[in-house]
Amino acid sequence: MSSAYFITGTDTGVGKTSVAVALLQAGINRGLSTAAVKPVAAGCEISSEGLRNDDALFLQQACTTALSYEQINPFALEPAIAPHFAAAREGLRLEAKQLAKHCQSVLDLKADLTVIEGAGGWRVPLNNRETFADIAKLLKVPVILVVDIKLGCLNHGLLSAEAIRADGLTLTGWVANQASGANECHAEMLADLKSRLACPLLGDLPHSLNRDELAAHLDLDQLVNALGVY
Repeated sequence: MSSAYFITGTDTGVGKTSVAVALLQAGINRGLSTAAVKPVAAGCEISSEGLRNDDALFLQQACTTALSYEQINPFALEPAIAPHFAAAREGLRLEAKQLAKHCQSVLDLKADLTVIEGAGGWRVPLNNRETFADIAKLLKVPVILVVDIKLGCLNHGLLSAEAIRADGLTLTGWVANQASGANECHAEMLADLKSRLACPLLGDLPHSLNRDELAAHLDLDQLVNALGVY
């Protein structure tokens, strides 16, 4: 049985890609087929093959399903700014329905585990009336929230969880990350969020870019128990 998750964060730079890649690697370690989509990526660099985004390339490397770069990242934008600003500079308009349709084309490949990575946080705008949350709402997929354990994460984590649930989606789990490095109050903040978020803690990840190491800190069984998949 295949399953898919929308990966969001409390902010930009909290390690969504690291968590998404680690989740895919954890799936591979269990013998699952994997796929990924990052529908919009800003901050891309020009290469001989066109605009490329490092995060999308990391996701591609963690897919066992053969996917072209364009399947993983259909909207590659050069300016490293908010996606709707970057799109406007290139004469493009981002639409939730169009992006959800592309994501669905990858979901239709029926990999055992597919991750869809958003940009920034839950309410990052796509245009003047839609946000990235609208993509997840159209797809009706459960959400995994990435929280960088640092000063301010309690408020950001709780507000994000509230918004996800208010949009009618399942917050199937959250991941504690150390994207900003170690924090002296890590244990206290972790315990506080764990008691308040009312969903499984899927992992407490160290500050690392090694996907095998990160995957070892993820508890995929929590997803199995939460949704009854695999």
